[in-house]
Amino acid sequence: MKIVVTGTRGIPNVMGGVETHCEELFPRIAAMGEDVTLIRRASYVSDGLTEWKGVKLVDIATPKKKSFEAIVHTFRAINKAKRLGAEVLHVHAIGPALLVPYARLLGMKVVFTHHGPDYDRDKWGKAAKMILKLGERMGCMFANDVIVISDVIKNLIARKYGRTEHVHLIYNGVPSPEICDYPEYFEELGIEKGKYILGMCRFVPEKNLHHLVSAFAEIKKLKNEKIKGLKLVLAGDTDFEDEYSRGLKEMARKNGVVLTGFIKGRKLHSLLTNCCCYCLPSSHEGLPIALLEAMSYKVPVVVSDIPANLEVGLPKEDYFPCGDVKALAEKLKEVVSKPLKKVDYDMGKYDWDKIARQVMEVYKGLKG
Repeated sequence: MKIVVTGTRGIPNVMGGVETHCEELFPRIAAMGEDVTLIRRASYVSDGLTEWKGVKLVDIATPKKKSFEAIVHTFRAINKAKRLGAEVLHVHAIGPALLVPYARLLGMKVVFTHHGPDYDRDKWGKAAKMILKLGERMGCMFANDVIVISDVIKNLIARKYGRTEHVHLIYNGVPSPEICDYPEYFEELGIEKGKYILGMCRFVPEKNLHHLVSAFAEIKKLKNEKIKGLKLVLAGDTDFEDEYSRGLKEMARKNGVVLTGFIKGRKLHSLLTNCCCYCLPSSHEGLPIALLEAMSYKVPVVVSDIPANLEVGLPKEDYFPCGDVKALAEKLKEVVSKPLKKVDYDMGKYDWDKIARQVMEVYKGLKG
């Protein structure tokens, strides 16, 4: 089966939830003997790769401008997919889904993965939100099959578009943890094992990292031996430097927060292995891969009580009211004041091998 993938910036080692999803999923699909081509945005990659872990890579030039790069890239990617003889076009995210009807007109079978209602993200203006909502509608109305990554999204598209058939709930996954130490990196950052809170995500408004920095500033004022020397580490960055990301970085520096930039591999794995807890205070998520990744390392987590985070099914004490900085500070204080512990989460439904098999079943169903 000839499968072509679009809607992602690219793989490997490109920042973003959809990118991480594709990086894990499609090598597994290719390993099943399928012909998989993933079309990347040339402005995000400079590795010169034409194949990675069995997935063919095609780079297409796209203007790096957040307001229209996705739609321009998707249009060009669909035309390329047609020339490649795609039997299945797999479109990721609601922005690129705007062109699902166009792909259908060209005679391709289309699978659309809905990763979350991106129009709820604070970074988008009124016009962009309208386009994203239209993209969601086009994907849900015209794709042959729709994959959703959470029950929240499944219920949303049933309510808004009456789409209940050929809709498949397939969760995001998480790879096996790579437990490791990296003393030299910790020395470079000025942190100690077990003495830092980890935040790991993109620097965009809806992640509420400014709330995490404010909560950390409150904790530092406390006269508590357990909190003495505690650090906050923010691992991540932004695709487009803007007023928010610049303000966040300045706020972080003023409060002694450690900024790592975008990292992968051993650096990230060592931070996940040795943090005292992971925090995700966001106001919007689809199904957060970063949270699942932290859980796979068995670290305590503190997360906002938005529907996507609640769906993960953590104990009640792991949640705090979204946007409540005082409650977040109290929750973090409780966690860091206790002895370090590992938590055994049930990660069974987030197994990438199982997820790849489920996606293959969707592809096979298109032949019927």
